[in-house]
This record gives sequence, structure tokens and C-alpha cells, in this order.
Amino acid sequence: MLRLILVLCVLALPVRAETLRLATWNIAWLTQKPAGHRDLPSNVIARSPGDFALLAGYAARLAADVVALQEIDGEAAAARVFPPSAWVIHLTDERDVQRPGFAIRRGLRVTPNPDLAGLDLVPHARFSLRRGADITIEAGGTQLRLLSVHLKAGCRDGPLRPPRDPDCDGLSRQVPEIAGWIAARVREGVAFAVLGDFNRRMERAEDLTGALAEAAPMTRVTAGQSSPCWASGDGRGRPFIDHIFLGGPARDWLVPGSLRVLVYGERDPAFRDRLSDHCPVSVRLALP
Repeated sequence: MLRLILVLCVLALPVRAETLRLATWNIAWLTQKPAGHRDLPSNVIARSPGDFALLAGYAARLAADVVALQEIDGEAAAARVFPPSAWVIHLTDERDVQRPGFAIRRGLRVTPNPDLAGLDLVPHARFSLRRGADITIEAGGTQLRLLSVHLKAGCRDGPLRPPRDPDCDGLSRQVPEIAGWIAARVREGVAFAVLGDFNRRMERAEDLTGALAEAAPMTRVTAGQSSPCWASGDGRGRPFIDHIFLGGPARDWLVPGSLRVLVYGERDPAFRDRLSDHCPVSVRLALP
């Protein structure tokens, strides 16, 4: 049975220097382009300066050290939520308006790695699928390799094995790309994490987690939990589609009970477009 996890609804307490808060956040078409721009779908609503200020406030409350980002339209848009004075932004090297990437708190050493380009199955399409953003961070002499992903939408529950519909077929073709990346990290013997918007409810879709597990044993921190993000008023959460997988030595670094979801105080449904239909998901790692 899924359990509704605790909500991170107040300012996070300072963590010890040997811990690291790792988060993922799909900020839903974070762009400075005006509504109606030719690069955007017709239903995307432009954010106001006040909307950007609200998002920046939530980024500060999240108090993360590294945030895997999704749906970011360039560094300038990201900088309105994560100020350059405190954050380094790394995004995939593509023109897509929904780029994955990272916001890394200054003071951490970060090394960009080549994008996982194979995740974009239609790179020349107007709205292509997204590459994976790949970085290595170092804190206190400990290294952690991270992959931020935003996978094919439309297959939250459907089978990945044939027969399958076109959306599930696309997602099934992305899975071996991630599994290959995981296998390469195992060969290197490094600590790693894959995190982001998987567009997949994995409690009822174990074929994806099973395929990744064939590459390496991993810990999915959202397993057995439900999300309070934009949940109904009946007290029941929603299945996670944003996930954090830990692999290699990083599995042993997870601080038990540290999974948090930062929900928005604004309850008007209109804020789903002004903020995001996704909430930040985070965990703490105790570095060796």
C-alpha cells in the first residue's frame, strides 16, 4: 500500500557539512518567451514577474545543494529561479525549449559530461524528445555522477513489452539508453543517481524498474510512497512520476526517512500553470 510521505512545508533546517540534499523539479515550460511564440504550444501561458518570484521563493525554501531540472528554456530562464550569485546552471546542449539540466549550488565542484543524446529519439522534430543532462559533482572529496532525465510522456501505466501503443513504444526505446548509462557507471565503480521526470507510475509499471535493475541494483527513493503534490482534498496522495534512483555506493548514502516533497501553498488550480504541475522532490545523502 502506498503511503503519503511527509511534506517539506517549512524552511529546511541547516544540514551538516557531510550531507547533501539532492532534488528533482520539473518547472513546466520555464521560458521567457511570450505566449503564442512559434516555439511554444498554443496552450502555454506566459509567466509574470510575480510568478518567477514565487518560483524563486520555493527554490530558496527547497534548500537543496543540487537540483535536477526539467523543461527549462535556457540559462536565462533558469537564472530567474536560481540566482547566478548562488547557483551554477548546466543544461543539455540542444535547442529544445524543454531542456533537462541541473542547478548546482556554488561551492560544489561540478564537471559537465557529454549529454545522453540517445534519449532524444526524434532530434529534428519541432518538439523533440529530450536528451539526458550528465554531470559529476564533488563535495568534500566525494564524487557523485548524476543524470537528469525527462522521458517520453503518454505511457504512465501501459506495458513496455509488445504489443504497445506509440507512446509506450517510444518510452521502451529510451529505457536501454538509460540502462546503458547505468551499466557504464557500474564498470567505472562510481556512485551515481538517475533522477527526473520519468512520466511513469512505477508502482504499477515494474517492467521499467525491472529493465533498469538488470543493469545494476538500485534504490528508488519514491518506492512505496505517494506524492502530496496537487493532491485532492481527501488526504490521499498521487502516484509519483518524478523519481530518484540511487546506484553504486550512493545507495548506502541515503538518509533514511529523508524523502520530501515541497508542496505549493497556493491551492487555486490556476497556479498549476503559473508555478508547475510538478513539485520538487528531494532526499538527503550522507557522504562518506
